[in-house]
Amino acid sequence: MIHDDIAFHNVAELHETADGGRLLQRVPEHVREHLNEDARKRMRVPAAGELQFVTDDETVRLVLSSPDGPATAVPFWGPFQAGEPVTIGTEPEPVALTYPDALAEIGPEAFADQSISPRVWRLRLGYDVPPIRYHGVEGDVRPPRSDELPDRRLLTYGTSITDGASATRDHLTYPAQAGRRLGADVYNLGSAGSAYCEPEIADFIASQEWDVATLAISVNMLGDGFSIETFRERATYMLETVADAHPDDPVVAITLFPLFADFEASLIGDDWQATPEEYRETLREVVADVGRDNLHLLEGPELLADVGGHTADVIHPGDNGMIRMGENLAAALEPLLE
Repeated sequence: MIHDDIAFHNVAELHETADGGRLLQRVPEHVREHLNEDARKRMRVPAAGELQFVTDDETVRLVLSSPDGPATAVPFWGPFQAGEPVTIGTEPEPVALTYPDALAEIGPEAFADQSISPRVWRLRLGYDVPPIRYHGVEGDVRPPRSDELPDRRLLTYGTSITDGASATRDHLTYPAQAGRRLGADVYNLGSAGSAYCEPEIADFIASQEWDVATLAISVNMLGDGFSIETFRERATYMLETVADAHPDDPVVAITLFPLFADFEASLIGDDWQATPEEYRETLREVVADVGRDNLHLLEGPELLADVGGHTADVIHPGDNGMIRMGENLAAALEPLLE
């Protein structure tokens, strides 16, 4: 969305707050209010969110606040990462961004092969930041043009693994890594601990513009005791709804990524109503039963085939695992986009 001539990427609504700020939300309030309690909180965490703009000014100041505690964000210019992150304080204060001397000297024409122009200033937010409020901009800015941005859109839904848990920076998550390799903008609706596949989130995904969508569903439903029958019902609604809304675009269902219970059965939770493999088999059956030409299946254990890519909890991939997953996902999606 565009506000103050800034493109708020992966932000569906700027929710007005009592202090005059605007809270970045990944889904509109009319969707958020129908989600489970934890998902309502996660959709106000701007994971994979960006403030994007183009300017001829040397320095631009974004007035931001993070009332629940200081937050860090990473500036990028096109694909180029800043050497150090910036801090967003608890009170509204300007965050100063200055265009790098080297990029100014070289000029954008040298980077014409990049999917996103280095003229696009990007302040990237991540999984671990608290809710962020926008209060204004100091500088002469405009939104990026379409020819300055990637010409593909990848939308991802899933659990904390998709949301970005355990990646040390947002650009190291598997959706971001896949997006970079595909030359695609990433719209990440990962919902840590709360990806319950509600009809409202399915409807929202179906309503958005994208070229390919991946739905990694859902170890949260397994771990929180959802039955196979409920999982089948919600997965069926989500896949049918999303695929039917985009008949010419690939929709990819991803089975559970490997986790601790695959390697040691005694670690299966007491309140689980199924095993990971039973959830995987159910999703395979749902994809076959839905039977849309644009609906595809990917196996989570094939995207993360090396257990050493996990962190020590043996459920969340670390940076190495995320990178490999992004590589494998991009390789699987590229033929579907041709």
